[in-house]
Amino acid sequence: MTAEIISIPRAALHHQVAERLRDMLVQGTVAPGAKLNERELSERLQVSRTPLREAIKMLAAEGLVELLPNRGAVAVLLSEQDVLNTFEVIAGLEGQSGELAAQRITPDQLSEIKALHFEMLAAHTRRDLPAYYRLNAQIHRHINAAAANPVLQATYNQVNARLQALRFRSNQDDAKWKRAVKEHDQMVQALDARDAAGLRAVLVQHLHNKRDVVVELMRSSELAMKKA
Repeated sequence: MTAEIISIPRAALHHQVAERLRDMLVQGTVAPGAKLNERELSERLQVSRTPLREAIKMLAAEGLVELLPNRGAVAVLLSEQDVLNTFEVIAGLEGQSGELAAQRITPDQLSEIKALHFEMLAAHTRRDLPAYYRLNAQIHRHINAAAANPVLQATYNQVNARLQALRFRSNQDDAKWKRAVKEHDQMVQALDARDAAGLRAVLVQHLHNKRDVVVELMRSSELAMKKA
């Protein structure tokens, strides 16, 4: 990790720390499987260890961090089977939330998703991957919220947290990134048409495509490490 200094407001400090640390985990600044060094993180984030430890507990509850005996906090490292299992679940959850959202979405919710979609397209044009990912994730969360099922929403948030870092890296190939953008176009069109079956289908396919890209990246990384 670099020594770059990041200033954090005093209010709700551990929530602010969790947000910054979450970004570091998702964007790969802290690599999967790496131990979270409290001293280095405290210096980088300019906070004491108390709010940092609270933030780490929050991220552990989300599934981004593992708390291991005698090792402390470690960035979650999923096996290929873990990834396959998790994508299998999240595809079903997103498909269901999309189907319900198409039936229940309000005009204001639809307008908000369309606005986020246009912002996301602009981020894609700039090749601003962090902004693109943030807006992309917001769109998926808004679709899930439009389903108006709190149990589904809570389950989705819990499962999706495990995949955030992998979903971020899946857009680093330009052709696959363009395909993901096209799928988001189809999502908005299906929502606008209140096409429940169509939105379920495109969301499930979108998640299957993400799964395939992630598994391909994992295998390529493992092969490179073996050759090194």
